[in-house]
Amino acid sequence: MAYSDDQLRAKILEMYPDIARHGIAFSFSLDAEKLSYILNFRKGMHELMAHLAKKDADDCMNNIKCLYLGVQIGQVLRYFEKGY
Repeated sequence: MAYSDDQLRAKILEMYPDIARHGIAFSFSLDAEKLSYILNFRKGMHELMAHLAKKDADDCMNNIKCLYLGVQIGQVLRYFEKGY
């Protein structure tokens, strides 16, 4: 499935609106060698990274909620809520 980075970003933010709701900056880049996206979450001086397999990104674009990404985002939100 072909899609742009902007489309993937919009889909992730649509599926996980708490990212924006909590004021967390979000960016990503594709690691073509590992067929995985490196996701970067930042709030203030704090930063966390997560990985999203290309196949999981494809599922997201097909409106299949990414369980693994959802768990990671939950951890990111808890981390930032604690003020780390």
